[in-house]
Amino acid sequence: MKISKRALKTNITGYLFISPWVLGFILFVGGPIIASVLLSFCEWDIISGLRGIRWIGFENYKNLLGFTKIEGQYIPTDPFFWQSLKVTFIYSLTSVPIVLFVSIVTAVLLNQQIRGVKIFRTAFYLPVISASVATAILWRWVFSYEHGLFNIVLSFIGLQGPNWLGSTRWALASFVLMSIWGIGNAMIINLAGLQGIPRQLYEAAEIDGAGSVNKFIHITLPMLSPVIFFNLIIGTIYSFQVFTQALIMTNGQPANATLFYVLYLYRVAFVFYKMGYASAMAWILFGIILVVTLIHFGIGRKWVHYQGENV
Repeated sequence: MKISKRALKTNITGYLFISPWVLGFILFVGGPIIASVLLSFCEWDIISGLRGIRWIGFENYKNLLGFTKIEGQYIPTDPFFWQSLKVTFIYSLTSVPIVLFVSIVTAVLLNQQIRGVKIFRTAFYLPVISASVATAILWRWVFSYEHGLFNIVLSFIGLQGPNWLGSTRWALASFVLMSIWGIGNAMIINLAGLQGIPRQLYEAAEIDGAGSVNKFIHITLPMLSPVIFFNLIIGTIYSFQVFTQALIMTNGQPANATLFYVLYLYRVAFVFYKMGYASAMAWILFGIILVVTLIHFGIGRKWVHYQGENV
């Protein structure tokens, strides 16, 4: 099939326009992805240059996932890896449901037709576009034991606030509380979903005598379930990638109680210069997120309802 000169010129022009993006993807995304896969099977300390790369097969993965038997007990070869995984899973399992719940409630409240509601919507969304480092510094002051805002407020009602970031009991809980600060994205998406629910459904329910609670349970939640599912997936992925806040606020302390997975990965790569080991960690994290996401999709079939589908 022959292509006319005009069509060929149009195609070439199109390829030229997208070539910066394609080259950027190959150099800065595709290339590093392939390199990290290969490096995960190598030992490389960066400092020695490319000549220092040594192929070691699955040793990095064995050290990360393996256990060593000492005096009849099986001890993790890399206990920090398992600690970081534990911290990250606990954070994800607690923060994601809380953020989902608060974002839904906030979206319902901001969906009311009242004066000044646009100001409130903007105020709730502003933390999302705030610089993450500045936000972490702000929350480090909020959780300060002696001069923090939380403990000052608690002192007004006669309560002694804990050492939030300095206690192994409260440090991770502090990060969970801080996650509520970032509900802006989920709130806006929920708000868009609420405004897309047909008003006729509520009117029909009112005619049948349904109250506010019944309308929320039997209309709002089912119609909003695809949006909730989307926020669940995105929130879970983000919860496994906490880094800036942990680095600025606690640097994994106290006693590794806030040693998040990506923070430990950063240490391995840029503090200990074990780039091959860090690449293996990155791909294990990718595998974990993939498995968790697939589980969500499997469970989601039972409770996510789409308009127009056959029930």
